[in-house]
Amino acid sequence: MATKQEAVEAKQGLSYDVTNGVAVITVDQPGAPVNTLSPDVGTAFSELLVQAERDPEVKAVVFISGKKDNFVAGANIDFLQTLKTPADVEAISRGAHEQFDRLEAFSKPVVAAIHGACLGGGLEWVLACHYRIVTDSPKSVVGLPETQLGLIPGAGGTQRLPALIGAEAALDLILTGKNVKPSKAKKLGIVDEVVPVPMLKDIALKRAAELAAGTLKVERSHQGFKAVAQSGKKKGIAGIFQGLINKDLWKEAALEDNPLGRKVMFDQAKKQLLKKTRGKYPAQEKALQVIRVGLESGRKAGLDAEAKAFGELVFTDVSRRLVEIFFATTALKKENGTSNPNLKPREVKKVGVLGGGLMGGGIAYVAGVLQGVPVRVKDRDDAGAGRALKQVQTVLDERVKRRSLTRLESNAKLSNITAGTDYSGFKSVDLVIEAVFEDLKLKHQVIAEVEAVTGENTIFASNTSSLPIGELAKGSKRPSQVIGMHYFSPVHKMPLLEIITHPGTAEWVTATCVDVGKKQGKTVIVVNDGPGFYTSRILAPYMNEAAYLLAEGADIVQLDKALVDFGFPVGPITLLDEVGIDVAQKVGPIMEAAFGKRMAAPKALEGVVSDGRLGRKTNKGFYLYENGKKKEVDPQVYLLLPHGKDRKSLDAAEMAERVALQMVNEAIRCLGEGVLRSARDGDVGAIFGLGFPPFLGGPFRYADALGPANLLRKLEHYQDKYGERFTPAPLLVEKVRAGKGFYES
Repeated sequence: MATKQEAVEAKQGLSYDVTNGVAVITVDQPGAPVNTLSPDVGTAFSELLVQAERDPEVKAVVFISGKKDNFVAGANIDFLQTLKTPADVEAISRGAHEQFDRLEAFSKPVVAAIHGACLGGGLEWVLACHYRIVTDSPKSVVGLPETQLGLIPGAGGTQRLPALIGAEAALDLILTGKNVKPSKAKKLGIVDEVVPVPMLKDIALKRAAELAAGTLKVERSHQGFKAVAQSGKKKGIAGIFQGLINKDLWKEAALEDNPLGRKVMFDQAKKQLLKKTRGKYPAQEKALQVIRVGLESGRKAGLDAEAKAFGELVFTDVSRRLVEIFFATTALKKENGTSNPNLKPREVKKVGVLGGGLMGGGIAYVAGVLQGVPVRVKDRDDAGAGRALKQVQTVLDERVKRRSLTRLESNAKLSNITAGTDYSGFKSVDLVIEAVFEDLKLKHQVIAEVEAVTGENTIFASNTSSLPIGELAKGSKRPSQVIGMHYFSPVHKMPLLEIITHPGTAEWVTATCVDVGKKQGKTVIVVNDGPGFYTSRILAPYMNEAAYLLAEGADIVQLDKALVDFGFPVGPITLLDEVGIDVAQKVGPIMEAAFGKRMAAPKALEGVVSDGRLGRKTNKGFYLYENGKKKEVDPQVYLLLPHGKDRKSLDAAEMAERVALQMVNEAIRCLGEGVLRSARDGDVGAIFGLGFPPFLGGPFRYADALGPANLLRKLEHYQDKYGERFTPAPLLVEKVRAGKGFYES
């Protein structure tokens, strides 16, 4: 039956009705693709709880979303950006604490019925409920991703999650900001039940009634430190925080409630954390501190610490940069890469892949498994075709091992991909992506072959990392359907797809390829044609400068460390080994031919290549490798470099600045020359394609933070010292003269 107080319905997108003694509160914010949490929404929810409490007919409450595939996506980030001071933010956090405390203490059982993303403030909301049910849909995930925005959970998550699932598992989720699928959420104890999508509401109503009647009892085994001992067999801190906690210390501290043990444990955790973050990401450190306060001094002290830290973090430069990246990627998801925002992509029902190597196999995976369309791979021999299938199988096996797929699901996805040595199966493909050797003549040959066996509307995309797309299109009868789709290795892990258009590329082709990239789970930027496009072009001077430093006598370990300390995920010499020293040597002449001496690579690496050192793929480069895993620097490599084994101790900060500024300066050139469409796209491309430090916001945000005039002075200083390769980009000079930054029109 409907509630008597109709006026409360749909306030802040929340509606209320009663079914068989259970109040159903539905959140469905009008005009928004997802539900978000704000103070007004929390207040409206609290008012409906009061209504349910006063209604004698209501015995329990079910909280559910009206969105198709979303529960609550988190706090309203736009709203947070309107707040002026840390005190304002702290007050919002404390208000959420009060509302969720009332929810947790509510006299009638509240069941959260979750379908879709339940993240951040959404998860904190349901953690205060008494029973949690989630659907088994792939759309359903739970998590606390705030640290990815330079924040911490601010609505009680740092206190309720450790109390619910144990500190070890909670730290894993909070410090990494990763999402958890329904089965894992059930295993961890975040949710109580996983159900089929069509049955969610009915089961939620049933469980609510059972809780009210006392026929369903919920026993939580994980409580504070005692939960750690029980969760000791769980996986440790994952991702970049792997191995953060010594489990034996956790067990000892948990079982004995030993203050000294806790101190040792948290000190070790902080040490490991700083080793991973290099002190560049304060949110993770704050999260660790706040969780520690709660575990040692109780819930109230923990919530106080959480509110204060949350307020402070919102106004840090790191959070601002990470939030800007979030807004940038969110905007890109809504764009089609063309000047016509209403242009619809064409449907791609089947994909052909040319080349069964590392890139071809990876592309086959993201197309066949993630995009979910049939894929046909062609290689010149059976061994190559087999390698592509084996590569897909290896990635699927990893997912089965992690239990994100069943073996049955894995086999079904693999069956979507076939491979051979001829063009059979290509007649019906809508998109062909080539990943053959970087040779213009060869690529012209495969374009002609493809066009002879495919339909008139088939798109030909090249995965080239350096050859201009316009030059490739000259070998096509349908040049308007030729485009670049530059993936990054390993394809199944790297988030960026760089799409390159030449002047004749049809807009429907661009829109279609952007849509394909999104369906493959990629962050997509569209850039204009030119040698190296954007990412390869800005990587070239970055790598060159590292090579110049080697030629000056820099120590390999110290050079790599300098750039990792700056914020890059790996150093340039490690990256050179990963990419392949021979590949870098082949790209070098292309860049020098296009851009002149300022892009000339030093001769220092010629001896390394002639010695057969190609990097990880040959288990020998600058570093030694064992079964593909990097070991120490090979001391013999120094004999192939200027200064031999007599390495110089160069200033780490200057080494990092020289290398990084080469990338920044070249990015500015790309924007000035029209290769980039915006500074935003340049920042996204550098971060997600090349690992530019996210906390700096990308080359253009970094330039603005440094100050264009200051950046110009630095480049001119290095130009005087090292020559024309540091010549400032013309656009930088223009910005300085105009007194503007790169995000100012």
